[in-house]
Amino acid sequence: IGPWKPSYVMYTVPRAGQMGFHRRTEFNKRILKIESDGTKLTPKSGFHKFGILRSSAIVLEGSVPGTPKRPIVLRIAARPPTHQEPPRITLIQV
Repeated sequence: IGPWKPSYVMYTVPRAGQMGFHRRTEFNKRILKIESDGTKLTPKSGFHKFGILRSSAIVLEGSVPGTPKRPIVLRIAARPPTHQEPPRITLIQV
């Protein structure tokens, strides 16, 4: 992966390593709705490239990084919430 001299590999040279399934930490994800029956949230035609929800679901504000259909770990907030008014849900998309 490099020349004979210098006899080491520069840090800028791309090398093999893990590509995916990294731990990502996001803060201030606001939970808008928790539904035990996912069919109440699903549109008539289902979500684009996902389908129909058949189990419980959580609606979060904003985007969530990660692979589609892979579990996401949520925990209690490390920072105090700053939202004062109750949420208003107008559109749900995947």
